[in-house]
Amino acid sequence: MFENQMSLSFPSRSVNEGLARTAVAAFVAQLDPTVEELCDIKTALSEAVTNAVVHGYQNSIGTVYIQAKRKGDKVILRVRDKGCGIENIALAMEPLYTTCATGECAGLGFAVMQQLCDKVRVRSTPGKGTTVVLERRITSRGE
Repeated sequence: MFENQMSLSFPSRSVNEGLARTAVAAFVAQLDPTVEELCDIKTALSEAVTNAVVHGYQNSIGTVYIQAKRKGDKVILRVRDKGCGIENIALAMEPLYTTCATGECAGLGFAVMQQLCDKVRVRSTPGKGTTVVLERRITSRGE
């Protein structure tokens, strides 16, 4: 059973990445994270949201859905889009791999998420969208 949860959805415009970061930071604050823990969560979330905006919807506007849940000292974030999906998840998660033709993307989004979170899961169906689940334990709670 989850102790608390929230949902947020917004148009896939890059300007809304800040909205996502702020809303999730406020939600995570109930666990009294350290500054480092909070920064890690916000950065991982930013990568997932950016992937949905840039890669999921490419040159169109869709909706990005975020669900945040708290279970004990763990935060679980689910970022979902209904965009183009990922053909090969294993390849997409390789550092430096990108489908971005403009050269603006470094291909490090999933690597950053994996570095900053305890667990990263990706589900995707080509033509239907992608869901990224980020889990992070807040170790500073009660200290």
